[in-house]
Amino acid sequence: MYAVIRQYQFDQSASEELDRKVREIFMPRLKAMPGLVTYYSLNTGAGSRTSLSVFESKEGAEESVRAAANFVQQELADITISKPQILEGEVQAQA
Repeated sequence: MYAVIRQYQFDQSASEELDRKVREIFMPRLKAMPGLVTYYSLNTGAGSRTSLSVFESKEGAEESVRAAANFVQQELADITISKPQILEGEVQAQA
Protein backbone atom coordinates (compact mmCIF):
# COMPACT_ATOMS: atom_id res chain seq x y z
CA MET A 1 0.00 0.00 0.00
CA TYR A 2 1.01 3.58 -0.60
CA ALA A 3 -0.14 6.68 1.31
CA VAL A 4 -0.26 10.39 0.53
CA ILE A 5 -0.68 13.19 3.06
CA ARG A 6 -1.55 16.67 1.75
CA GLN A 7 -1.71 19.74 3.98
CA TYR A 8 -3.33 22.98 2.85
CA GLN A 9 -3.60 26.46 4.36
CA PHE A 10 -6.56 28.62 3.33
CA ASP A 11 -8.76 31.54 4.33
CA GLN A 12 -10.54 30.21 7.42
CA SER A 13 -13.78 31.98 6.46
CA ALA A 14 -14.09 29.50 3.54
CA SER A 15 -13.96 26.43 5.80
CA GLU A 16 -17.59 25.34 5.36
CA GLU A 17 -17.50 25.82 1.58
CA LEU A 18 -14.25 23.88 1.29
CA ASP A 19 -15.58 21.00 3.41
CA ARG A 20 -18.79 20.84 1.39
CA LYS A 21 -16.95 20.77 -1.94
CA VAL A 22 -14.58 18.07 -0.70
CA ARG A 23 -17.53 15.88 0.36
CA GLU A 24 -19.76 16.56 -2.66
CA ILE A 25 -17.23 16.83 -5.50
CA PHE A 26 -13.79 15.50 -4.60
CA MET A 27 -14.71 12.39 -2.62
CA PRO A 28 -16.86 10.89 -5.40
CA ARG A 29 -13.96 11.39 -7.82
CA LEU A 30 -11.59 9.71 -5.39
CA LYS A 31 -13.97 6.80 -4.76
CA ALA A 32 -14.02 6.11 -8.50
CA MET A 33 -10.23 5.74 -8.62
CA PRO A 34 -8.91 2.18 -8.81
CA GLY A 35 -7.12 0.93 -5.74
CA LEU A 36 -8.46 3.41 -3.18
CA VAL A 37 -8.24 1.86 0.28
CA THR A 38 -9.29 4.85 2.40
CA TYR A 39 -9.46 8.65 2.45
CA TYR A 40 -9.69 11.06 5.37
CA SER A 41 -9.98 14.84 5.45
CA LEU A 42 -8.98 16.37 8.78
CA ASN A 43 -9.75 19.83 10.13
CA THR A 44 -6.36 20.63 11.62
CA GLY A 45 -7.47 24.07 12.82
CA ALA A 46 -7.27 27.76 11.94
CA GLY A 47 -7.52 27.49 8.17
CA SER A 48 -5.63 24.25 7.84
CA ARG A 49 -6.79 20.96 6.32
CA THR A 50 -4.86 17.75 6.03
CA SER A 51 -5.89 14.76 3.96
CA LEU A 52 -4.72 11.17 4.06
CA SER A 53 -5.26 8.90 1.07
CA VAL A 54 -4.22 5.26 1.00
CA PHE A 55 -4.05 3.28 -2.23
CA GLU A 56 -3.08 -0.24 -3.14
CA SER A 57 -0.29 1.09 -5.39
CA LYS A 58 2.05 4.04 -5.83
CA GLU A 59 0.41 4.77 -9.20
CA GLY A 60 -2.99 5.20 -7.58
CA ALA A 61 -1.58 7.49 -4.92
CA GLU A 62 0.19 9.62 -7.53
CA GLU A 63 -3.03 9.85 -9.55
CA SER A 64 -4.80 11.12 -6.42
CA VAL A 65 -2.23 13.92 -6.13
CA ARG A 66 -3.02 14.97 -9.71
CA ALA A 67 -6.76 14.69 -9.05
CA ALA A 68 -6.44 16.85 -5.91
CA ALA A 69 -4.48 19.51 -7.83
CA ASN A 70 -7.15 19.57 -10.55
CA PHE A 71 -9.90 19.79 -7.94
CA VAL A 72 -8.26 22.76 -6.24
CA GLN A 73 -7.69 24.52 -9.56
CA GLN A 74 -11.17 23.87 -10.96
CA GLU A 75 -13.45 23.86 -7.92
CA LEU A 76 -11.69 26.04 -5.33
CA ALA A 77 -10.54 28.89 -7.56
CA ASP A 78 -12.63 31.33 -5.49
CA ILE A 79 -10.83 30.34 -2.24
CA THR A 80 -7.35 31.56 -1.37
CA ILE A 81 -5.57 28.27 -0.76
CA SER A 82 -1.89 27.43 -0.50
CA LYS A 83 0.01 24.98 -2.62
CA PRO A 84 -0.10 21.84 -0.49
CA GLN A 85 2.75 20.31 1.41
CA ILE A 86 2.77 16.71 0.18
CA LEU A 87 4.26 13.68 1.90
CA GLU A 88 3.98 10.26 0.32
CA GLY A 89 5.44 6.84 0.81
CA GLU A 90 4.97 3.14 1.05
CA VAL A 91 3.02 1.95 4.08
CA GLN A 92 5.39 0.00 6.31
CA ALA A 93 3.02 -0.90 9.14
CA GLN A 94 -0.68 -0.71 9.92
CA ALA A 95 -3.03 -1.69 12.73
